[in-house]
Amino acid sequence: MSTKADLIVGLQWGDEGKGKIVDHMAQTHDFVCRFAGGHNAGHTIVIDGKKYALHLIPSGILNPKAKNIVGNGVVLSPIDFIKEMEQFDNLEGRLFISDKAHMLLPYHAKIDQARERLRGDKAIGTTGKGIGPAYGDKVARVGHRLGELLEPKKLAEKIVSYFETNKPIFDAMGIEQPDHDELLAELEGYKSALEPFITDTTQMMWQIMEDENKMLLEGAQGTMLDIDHGTYPYVTSSTTVSAGACAGLGINPKDIGKVTGIAKAYCTRVGNGPFPSEDHGDDGQRLRDNGHEYGTTTGRPRRCGWFDAVALKHAVRINGVDQIALMKLDVLDGFDEVKVCVAYEFEGKRIDYVPYDMQKVKPIYETFDGWSGSIGKRSFDELPQNAKSYILALEEMVGAKIGIISTSPEREDTIIRK
Repeated sequence: MSTKADLIVGLQWGDEGKGKIVDHMAQTHDFVCRFAGGHNAGHTIVIDGKKYALHLIPSGILNPKAKNIVGNGVVLSPIDFIKEMEQFDNLEGRLFISDKAHMLLPYHAKIDQARERLRGDKAIGTTGKGIGPAYGDKVARVGHRLGELLEPKKLAEKIVSYFETNKPIFDAMGIEQPDHDELLAELEGYKSALEPFITDTTQMMWQIMEDENKMLLEGAQGTMLDIDHGTYPYVTSSTTVSAGACAGLGINPKDIGKVTGIAKAYCTRVGNGPFPSEDHGDDGQRLRDNGHEYGTTTGRPRRCGWFDAVALKHAVRINGVDQIALMKLDVLDGFDEVKVCVAYEFEGKRIDYVPYDMQKVKPIYETFDGWSGSIGKRSFDELPQNAKSYILALEEMVGAKIGIISTSPEREDTIIRK
């Protein structure tokens, strides 16, 4: 009898605070497995006042008992992964990387930045880290998997010949051809650092499940940035919804157990693209300041606005959410009133679903009385009455139970509702 894997998924535009919840849940799981995205994702986790920044390594690394798997659905930048590994000791036997995961190499970032420059005012607002080009190469079947790193000479030749074939394109983008010997030395450096961790994680996943280990699966970004179901083209290049965990780790839909969806008590977005409930005024700025809404990966200010119940109901359905973890409730402390987008106006009609073109929707708000003093609370009963009413109203609107409520960045300031 094999066990089922619990899954954590972002329900908004990323940056929902998944890191804290993964960290919280990793305490009770044997394995934490990352299934999609690259180092455009950023989790900051605070333990005993010490900050850890995670971009590629699964958040279970902070639990000495948990083992961590980077699945085949991830695009992995060796240089950034190695840098991130330096924050931790004794990783061997606790960290495993799929030999089928694709490598994101320095030229991918150069392509990303060149494309954004050429787009001018139509830029997507990517992090410029090369995620799109790495996934693009994977789909165009010209990418390189981590397993190829074990033969650096062969890999260096393939990359140099790829550059020669595409010389006119790279010249137009202003990207230099790599020097063979420098490239080979770089790849050999990656090999010596990463070889002990590269393995067939698909077989490993199956064995772990058969042995009835408790597993936690985590993606990157959020549902509204999904390549298929997000606000295309202002999206990331991977499947961020729960279904992506199957393809990204080599498991089947029947292997998935409880799905926890993460959402902030308000809403943020990084980069360009539609954001119906964005607040351009003082309230938006106040949310940004109270919530320290500046990107973990880029440091750029996030766009801020009110909770979007329409987009969230869509995300609950698409991910099969069993419970929601509502993050950063304390950021709303001190507002006289708190708004929620309960419907959209679209082409002159009121609608309660996410349409094809999100650029054309206007938010329809319902207003709730504000509250103070939710920060640091650890039980639902201790919360201010208006905060409790707000949470119960959100549950009703989005059609899922809010089972976890976070009231500060600290690991312990978390309410679990049975």
